[in-house]
Amino acid sequence: MSGDTFLLAGDPEPKIEQPHSDAQRLLDWLQKWNRPVVSARDVQIWGPRPLRNREIATSSIEILIQRGWLAPAENRQRNWHKWRVVQKGPIVYPTVAAQVRSTVAA
Repeated sequence: MSGDTFLLAGDPEPKIEQPHSDAQRLLDWLQKWNRPVVSARDVQIWGPRPLRNREIATSSIEILIQRGWLAPAENRQRNWHKWRVVQKGPIVYPTVAAQVRSTVAA
């Protein structure tokens, strides 16, 4: 019996916290963004504080593009980077891991 640990009724239940990835933070912020298009500059200026670093913002945007949450938008100049925010229906708490349904019929 030595070395065993017991959870008694009065003890608080241990919390298991998942690490909050930067891409998930960006996705959460985009759900509150009230414009249909977002730019890398918008993310760095108005986005969550951890995403104000250029490399972190860029990698998070790339993840959301791969997962289908952002789509390229038309730009006036080549050096501008803008994306259209894709709304995937009524999802209360969207996650980065959500898969995109294919629109092509097999």
